[in-house]
Amino acid sequence: MRLTALQLKMSISGYLTPARSFILSFAAVILAGTLLLWSPFSSSGKPLSFIDALFTSASAVCVTGLAVVDIGRDLSLPGQLITLLLFQIGGLGIITFSVLFFGIMGRGISFRGREIVQSTFLHTPRRDFFMILKWVLLMTLIIESIGTLLLFSRFIQDFPLPRALYLSVYHAVSAFNNCGYSLFSNSLMDYRSDWIVNLTIMSLIVLGGIGFIVLYEIISRVRGNQKKLSLHSRIALLMTGFLILLGAVLFYFFEMHHVLRGASWQENLLVSLFQSVTSRTSGFNTVDIGQLTNATILLLMGLMFIGASPGSTGGGIKTTSFTLLLMMIWNRIQGSEQVTIFNRSIPEEITTRTISIVFASAFSVALISSILLFGSPDSLPPASSRHLFVEYVFETVSAYGTVGLSMGITAKLSELQKLAIILMMFAGRVGPLTLAFAWSKSKRKIIYAEESVMVG
Repeated sequence: MRLTALQLKMSISGYLTPARSFILSFAAVILAGTLLLWSPFSSSGKPLSFIDALFTSASAVCVTGLAVVDIGRDLSLPGQLITLLLFQIGGLGIITFSVLFFGIMGRGISFRGREIVQSTFLHTPRRDFFMILKWVLLMTLIIESIGTLLLFSRFIQDFPLPRALYLSVYHAVSAFNNCGYSLFSNSLMDYRSDWIVNLTIMSLIVLGGIGFIVLYEIISRVRGNQKKLSLHSRIALLMTGFLILLGAVLFYFFEMHHVLRGASWQENLLVSLFQSVTSRTSGFNTVDIGQLTNATILLLMGLMFIGASPGSTGGGIKTTSFTLLLMMIWNRIQGSEQVTIFNRSIPEEITTRTISIVFASAFSVALISSILLFGSPDSLPPASSRHLFVEYVFETVSAYGTVGLSMGITAKLSELQKLAIILMMFAGRVGPLTLAFAWSKSKRKIIYAEESVMVG
């Protein structure tokens, strides 16, 4: 009997690889959130349908922010608090909380849990990872608290104290976890020219999107505990700053005669910066996305596809992958097969993985976009429904990048289309390669003879 139990335990342990445990933890939280949001007490009126509850839960856990219901109007206070809990857990990961809990209780941390947490937050394994993990949760609490206080100083001017405090907490946690869920029906459009709200939300989004290990290294560098930043942190910081500035400048020039027309230079600056920041990692918006020009829509899709940095609460192919892809092209043009950056050579395994991530992501976006197009209503003539192509592709890229921006079609999706977007949000959060490799069976390596093929 003991042998049978031991064999069963070893079988389960062999099946639950770190990648599978990571994926199943997210799936379990999404399912639990779905059942809670499906319950009558989570709705302020008619209970949500199962598919809408599943969509809302998946969007919150995957910190996406796409919504098929009005969070502030259609959900009751318990329902809203459930979403807040879901995107807080989804941003850091349920296994992170589990590992920290067992560590605080003095229980041993399993190798699987250690491996998952280290791959989530660290670019290289470290012995002090448990200390870093505690630091991550402490820093999360501090940053969200500061964000809450700043937002409260503004919302108290428009709402009673309890309401202002609740709005501040909800939006601060949503922004830092790069979710983008808002209790306002038009997101933050009413505050498009407000300096406090804009700068606070943007700061929270950036801090949540650059990666916890980057924050840890910056503070260690300031304290003198670390001589210089790692290559990973330098790439993440430089590319983040570059994308924010580039996105803001292009947004302004694309929209200066459209949504920005007639506004003051201060408002134009805030709107351009805000959309540039939020389009890579979060789903808040201060302008109507559906009214933007085609050039701006293309710009936002590019920023959403790149996304945040590794080890953060955001999605996308990540800033480091985008940087390495550019450097691979640049080094190839110069005739070098080795990818180098800042006088450091990048391992071939990393460059190969980068290429795989980019193409797997592009393929996933193309596949889900096709499902949305095939599942669209065919009652309209082609000329009248041509706009759906752009809207569906934008929605898919937004879901993959776990951004949450929409051109206004999320609530109009059919059940099949909602399921496709749910799958895209899930793949965007855990990573398409992780999702694919987790269920693939390892095969014996066979090395065949080489033969050249013409390419390019």
